[in-house]
Amino acid sequence: MPIDIPIEINLHQQSAYITLKYSDRTFDLAAEYLRVYSPSAEVMGHGPGQEKLQVGKENVSIKEIVPVGNYAIQIVYDDGHDTGIYSWEYLYELGCEYSEKWTNYLKRLKEAGYERVEQ
Repeated sequence: MPIDIPIEINLHQQSAYITLKYSDRTFDLAAEYLRVYSPSAEVMGHGPGQEKLQVGKENVSIKEIVPVGNYAIQIVYDDGHDTGIYSWEYLYELGCEYSEKWTNYLKRLKEAGYERVEQ
């Protein structure tokens, strides 16, 4: 099955989101969402069940997007996090499964007793 590769990636620093444009659809993904679903070991752990809930990321911003070969991007956040390599396949998954993943994240925050505070 072919991998969907974005034909355009735009960083909106002021609004803290990126736009991924594909031939047939477009996703606007907030920095907070991308940060809490970073594919880094710090967030995902080293195996299933080792994921670490990210809290306090409501106001995180993206400083920079760095291409990684022809297969991914690295996102540098203003909280210092920069180790996640977002493959084209993972970015497409984040876009397609946004509603489910975001709802799950908010549920996990609530279960942990954390209340989101946006400034």
